[in-house]
Amino acid sequence: MAHIEQLIESGASLGNLNKKQYKTLLVLTEVSRQQQWLFDNNKQSLEEKIVSLSQPHIRPIVRGKAGKNVEFGAKISASCFEVYVFLYRMSWDHFNESGDLKAQVEAYYRFTGYYPESVHADRIYRTRENRAWCKERGIRISGPPLGRPPAIVSKSKKKQAAYDERIRQAIEGKFGQGKRRFCLNLVMTKLDNSWQTAIAITFLVMNLSTWWRRFFCVFLCRSGKAMPVFGFYITYTYTLLKLKPEKLILNSG
Repeated sequence: MAHIEQLIESGASLGNLNKKQYKTLLVLTEVSRQQQWLFDNNKQSLEEKIVSLSQPHIRPIVRGKAGKNVEFGAKISASCFEVYVFLYRMSWDHFNESGDLKAQVEAYYRFTGYYPESVHADRIYRTRENRAWCKERGIRISGPPLGRPPAIVSKSKKKQAAYDERIRQAIEGKFGQGKRRFCLNLVMTKLDNSWQTAIAITFLVMNLSTWWRRFFCVFLCRSGKAMPVFGFYITYTYTLLKLKPEKLILNSG
């Protein structure tokens, strides 16, 4: 950076740089400023620290997973309703997803006209504030109560906990489906907006695939005269799904 400043003082102009070169110079200037600040203040970490010259918007996110303590990429907060996934927030910075529970439930209320019978979320969503908020609206939130676990747990509560966990796995499966079948973990775009667009389109295609599968089931139901046994099974399964209480599933990835 000192060499570039000397060239500018000697009469060189930045006007000869193209757009990409000028952007890279700005990123290098910010990286130099951040490193100088860390050295002067004897610090090891810094918010908004740049870790990639070609993608300066990427931030390291500490996840604490086995084998991957730190991940790079966008953090997503999403909900699952009737097998469809709805994106709520995409951010390059780390955020506490527990603050999104109220807004996602309210979005569900605006979409359907009523609150869900239950909310199935990860442990980080089950804060005292979110539990009280759901209780005021008659919404059951999954998971054990806060505090010391009881010494004896009834069979009904164990069964309910296992059932809630099976339902919550639906949103986990959607993230896995997006990575395996729809290349969610192979996003190759560079810009911030194009990256977010690619992620949103991926979930859109996943929802369209779900809709098309349901439409095909309805088509088979209409063809029940030709295949009476298969048609009855599809109709019976679809009726059971519609009789289940409405559930909202939350997660982040």
